[in-house]
Amino acid sequence: MLICEHLKKTYQKKCVVDDLSFSVRKGEAFALLGSNGAGKTTTIKMVLNLIPRDAGTIEIGENVRIGYSPETPYFHPFLTGREVLEFYGGLQGISKEELRREIPGLLRRAGLEESSTKVKHYSKGMLQRLALSQALLGDPGLLILDEPTAGLDAMGRLEMMHTIQALKKEGKTILINSHILNDIERVCDRGMIMKKGCMVYEWEKGENEKSLEEIFVEQIGGMES
Repeated sequence: MLICEHLKKTYQKKCVVDDLSFSVRKGEAFALLGSNGAGKTTTIKMVLNLIPRDAGTIEIGENVRIGYSPETPYFHPFLTGREVLEFYGGLQGISKEELRREIPGLLRRAGLEESSTKVKHYSKGMLQRLALSQALLGDPGLLILDEPTAGLDAMGRLEMMHTIQALKKEGKTILINSHILNDIERVCDRGMIMKKGCMVYEWEKGENEKSLEEIFVEQIGGMES
């Protein structure tokens, strides 16, 4: 589904991603792990072609549609959830008829029932769920989720993880960047730990008796904040 080989990105003479190679198989959930500044979000932005790469290649399955949920979603505060999805669906070229069929189900799935509530009144959890709904517009095959549980309380995190697990069961391929190791261990099949722009460990569920947290501490040398 996704193959990245020898990716490199430098900002102001500082190499933030250095000769990074990894692949994501169709139908699996793959995790990008590492401390702040490890190069995870930069990697995602290169995959999405939001920033140019200095070197390397990126291959995505033919005709694969990508859905992206950013770490800090921002939507126009005076729009409702439905209006946000209509706006982003229009930017993607999705027809109005298709959006009329699709949006009610996306809102129900996110627990954002039809209402006139403006986005400016949404909680952090509601914004994260709306961001995931936006990413699901057009039924993408590859979902890229940058810190989907950032800032959520325990219940919000649990609900988000249940949704991601359900999407995986439906056949979605998911690339997740997260600091919450327990969440990753619950939903992901494989992943990699990054340090200073490089892969230092490739993780696969069930192949090591140690917990992901123990492996992470060994590789990085400290606990995540």
